Amino acid sequence: MPDPSIAKRSKERAELEKIFGDDLPSTTRDERPLGRSDEGHTGDDMQSDEWFLENRPPHHG
Repeated sequence: MPDPSIAKRSKERAELEKIFGDDLPSTTRDERPLGRSDEGHTGDDMQSDEWFLENRPPHHG
């Protein structure tokens, strides 16, 4: 017979995941190609990065 405390913890974990979802993206921004977000969005949401890349100081590469 399964331990009731294990079943209770499993149910609580499922409820928390339902409420909060994944706490971390599958990849971080520096692992993705330029112009692509984790969700596959391109365009407007990446324009802020373009500004920073165009205006980065010379000593930053």
